[in-house]
Amino acid sequence: MAVVLNALNSDSHVELSQYRDQHFRGSRYEQDKLLRYSCTLYVGNLSFYTTEEQIYELFSKSGDVKRIIMGLDKIKKTSCGFCFVEYYTRSDAEQCMRFINGTRLDDRIIRTDWDTGFKEGRQFGRGKSGGQVRDEYRTDYDAGRGGFGKLVQMQRVPEPRQKF
Repeated sequence: MAVVLNALNSDSHVELSQYRDQHFRGSRYEQDKLLRYSCTLYVGNLSFYTTEEQIYELFSKSGDVKRIIMGLDKIKKTSCGFCFVEYYTRSDAEQCMRFINGTRLDDRIIRTDWDTGFKEGRQFGRGKSGGQVRDEYRTDYDAGRGGFGKLVQMQRVPEPRQKF
């Protein structure tokens, strides 16, 4: 009687997460198929001050990086805390998922996830104020992500004084 251990047959770092891009145009089946063969990773929880060079230096340790697309605030055109990293091969991207996901970069724990592949326009934040949606509702202070969330910042803006 052979006993098979599931832990030996799976690699939780390489498996697909439950997250799915709600803006994907296509069926869930098509999205899952693209994710299973993709060489592109979404990288989140970056500091607004992390540079493309820093990302390249870290991510090239797991394989040959084809390109990096920095996430930008759609209004200010400044970094807004995410990027896409595209590798030449799936195996290099899998190495990244195994060894770089959950590590620190600029004193932040970064998160990587499979992406269906970069398409022009996806580099911009989807929040109403231009950045990421999560940064609009954040109530804590985070120096690496611009201080307080956008809604808290708007509440804290003092009214201009009138001159008499």
